[in-house]
Amino acid sequence: MSDSTLFYVHDPMCSWCWGHRPQWEHLQAALPESVSVKNVVGGLAPDSDKVMPLAQQQAIGDYWKKIEGMLGTQFNHEFWQQNIPRRSTYPACRSVIAARWQNAEEKMIEAIQKAYYLKAKNPSDTETHLLLAAELGLDVEKFAANLSSEKLEKVLRQELQFARSLPIDGFPSMVLQHQDQVHIIPLDYKDYRGAIEVITEIIG
Repeated sequence: MSDSTLFYVHDPMCSWCWGHRPQWEHLQAALPESVSVKNVVGGLAPDSDKVMPLAQQQAIGDYWKKIEGMLGTQFNHEFWQQNIPRRSTYPACRSVIAARWQNAEEKMIEAIQKAYYLKAKNPSDTETHLLLAAELGLDVEKFAANLSSEKLEKVLRQELQFARSLPIDGFPSMVLQHQDQVHIIPLDYKDYRGAIEVITEIIG
């Protein structure tokens, strides 16, 4: 029985979350058994049909280059030429929740990141998520129905609210809940071991 929960607050379209992915995988594998992990979608940007302004496209493209230089993370920069980018991450967040309901949350997060950052697919488009659900072998009909359901919308709103109630200032962030207290866990993009030391110390 897990008595501590590590909340991982992320957005599937957050480039720093993609950069942190290798260390996050190591960290999860090294966690003590008494700690369970819960993903929390943070919702970087609400639904929008507006084309992302060029200045914003360039700014995000520069972030990608910065992360690439700092961490060696791969990005497909052709995304900007091959798509009509929109500042809209709620569709990707919904997709993660719908996949969670089919026990494929982690697989969907990784699939969205790889589709976006490596294959230059647009994760602001519902078609992308339906395609990924099919590739992951999910029940696509059920997945599609859930994506547009009021039930999922309610869960999304609650999750966004919960993310905003946590003591964080960006994505990704890690918060450990242990014995009714919350602790911010330091996040290192190059080495997960410091975080494991802090968690181990807190849970004693």
